[in-house]
This record gives sequence, structure tokens and C-alpha cells, in this order.
Amino acid sequence: MKHTLQQLAEGLGCKLLGDGAVVVTNVASLKSASSESLVFVDDAKHLNSALASSAAAVIAGQFVADLTTAKPLLISSQPRLAFARAAKILNTPDDERRNVHPSAVISATARLGKNVGVSARAIVGNEARIGDETAIGEGCVIGHRVEIGSHCRIDANVTIYSGTTLGDRVVIQSGAVLGSEGFGYVRDQQTGRYEQFPQVGRLVIEDDVEIGANSTVDRGALDETCIGRGTKIDNLVHVGHNVRIGHDVVIAAQTGLSGSAVIEDNVIIGGQVGIADHVRIEEGAVLGAQSGIPSKKVIRGKGVVFWGTPARPIREYLKELAYLSHSARQSR
Repeated sequence: MKHTLQQLAEGLGCKLLGDGAVVVTNVASLKSASSESLVFVDDAKHLNSALASSAAAVIAGQFVADLTTAKPLLISSQPRLAFARAAKILNTPDDERRNVHPSAVISATARLGKNVGVSARAIVGNEARIGDETAIGEGCVIGHRVEIGSHCRIDANVTIYSGTTLGDRVVIQSGAVLGSEGFGYVRDQQTGRYEQFPQVGRLVIEDDVEIGANSTVDRGALDETCIGRGTKIDNLVHVGHNVRIGHDVVIAAQTGLSGSAVIEDNVIIGGQVGIADHVRIEEGAVLGAQSGIPSKKVIRGKGVVFWGTPARPIREYLKELAYLSHSARQSR
């Protein structure tokens, strides 16, 4: 979509230096920028490269406030964030018209809001509710009584089981499965066989959550699994039953969260982290890649990085590694 720099400056809350009538249509890297591209720099050392690029304009920090240049500048205290928001504006059509594909199967009791799109071969079950401006991708299955808010994007081949509620502006990438049965079994002490514990709870996903491709989130066993507002989950992540994730949590790929784990607000979890059942990760903690958290352990320390298995503060972990390395050399 075409936008003038003046329009972008107003939408982003940036200060504009230069010609506000200049039109941009896309965002790009310094290397791939064209004459209609917007680029950004968040470090003064890259500014000359940005100004020498083919880009129409540059988003930069306060370090350009007194600069005079032929290339227009948008000044932001957070250039990378402003650039991300600009990308969203430029990639959102002003009057996008969504349609229901003829091959989609929509229950007579389902309710679709205004300008909802349902793509080819998608299925929307009985009494499902889909909010305004939401798009359902090809081959999706939306189960009985599922509730999806407004301005959501559900990509191709997503399955959402009955008993799942999604808030507004939720993004679910291709192949994700939401609200499936949790992994909970009871063993018969006489026969040694396993029988499933009831998995009849709910899954609640709050506003502005994003879930990556082929991730899976189980519903609660008897109560609910909950993913808090603004949380971002990467591809190939598994969230078990009864897990509660707070606001603005970031979880990288191939991480697994076992049943009844609690992740508080603003936690950062690296790739391939294993979190056992009934673990609590308190607010603001950071778990490094491939960390392991044993059952019922509490991790606390806002801003503290934890690493290793079992996870401990990174300084402690590195001291242990140094000691082991020193001991190995001494024993040779």
C-alpha cells in the first residue's frame, strides 16, 4: 500500500525531517531497498550507509535530529519498533474485502462478523463465533462453539478444538493445533495399563497473542490452559494442559512446557528449553537455550539469565564449567 511520509509520521508518532509528500510502498534492508522503500538505522555508525542507499526515506534515532540531508528522515526514540509498525501499516490494505470461498463448509448455527474471510476447504463448526475482519485460512477446522475475536489471522491448516476462545488480533500460523487433549494418564495398579485422565477443560488465548507454525497448545484437564495478552510463541512449541502463561512472554522454538507450569509476565524462554510439570517461572526471568527445569522448581530473578540443566544463574553455571575444564586439564 502507498503511504506518504507525512501519513506515516502521523501514524507512527515520528518527527519528520524533509519532504512529507514522498511516497513509500514497502520496507526493506539497506541492501535490497528501492526508490519506494523505507529503511531504518538504530545506530549512528550505519547512518551513512542508509543515506547512500536507494531507499526513499530512513527511520532513525535522535542522533539525526540536527542533521541536514536530501533524504527524508523519520525520527523515533525506538527506530526498530517504528520500522516494525511501519511494515504493518504498509502491508495492510485500507479496504481489503474478504470472501467466503464456495468450498468452505460453515454450519448454519455459526455466526460470522463483518468482513470475515473463510478460505477454500475450511470448516466452521456448530455455534462457532468469528469476530469482525478475521481471516480463516485454507483447510482450517474451527470446532464446535469455538470463539474467535476480531482482526485475527488464522493461517492454513490450523485446527482449533471445541472449548477454545481466542481474543482480538490473534495470529495463528499454519499447522498449529489449539485445544487438543492433554497428556494425562492414570495407571491401573493391578493391570499396569494406562487410562486417560479427563481432558475436558478449556483453552483461553488472550488479545495480541501470536503462535508459530506447527505449535500445539493443549486444553486444560478440568480447568483451563491460558495464554496471556501479548505473548509470542515460536514454531514447534508445545504447551501442555493447565499451563498458565502471563503477559508479554516470549517463547522460542522447540520448547516444551509440561502440565500445570506457570510462566509469569515478561519471561523470555530460549529455544529447546524443557520445563517440567508444576514449575513456576517468576516475572522477568530469562531461560537460556536448552535449559532444563525440574518438576516443581521455582525460578526467580527479574532480568537474571538462567542456563543449564538443572537451570541456575548463568554466572554460577559458567563458574562450574570453568571449574570442570580446569579439573580436566589437571587430571591429564
